[in-house]
Amino acid sequence: MFSKACEYGIRASLFIARGSKKERRTSLKEIAAAINSPEAFTAKILQKLVQQDIINSAKGPQGGFFITPENQTLVLADIVKAIDGDAIMTGCALGLEKCSEDHPCPIHFDFAEIRNNLKKMLEKTTILELTSRLDSGLGFLKV
Repeated sequence: MFSKACEYGIRASLFIARGSKKERRTSLKEIAAAINSPEAFTAKILQKLVQQDIINSAKGPQGGFFITPENQTLVLADIVKAIDGDAIMTGCALGLEKCSEDHPCPIHFDFAEIRNNLKKMLEKTTILELTSRLDSGLGFLKV
């Protein structure tokens, strides 16, 4: 459903947020290991998230990645848009540019409800909510 980069971006954001709740900055190496992603690929994803002001980074011996308390209220849609754009929430299931209500692809009307429900979930689910699920054992990031 999401690109691999987006999956890793969501997982990395949640891992970083958990550390930030404990006032900890997290290294690239730690993040890549925790989300089971190659370091170079993780670095590119984190760079994108920093550029979009979702996560922050600091250099030096006390450096690393972190999420401010304000950004923990960001929603999953912010991460998805930063990495994949908003096509999953607005686009055609078959990737057709001209698909619309007036000129639908073969699965347009079947997919519309799914897409709208996904969009609602992404727009209401916060990073803080998901890290709380992780902290309480109601979810996991790595097997």
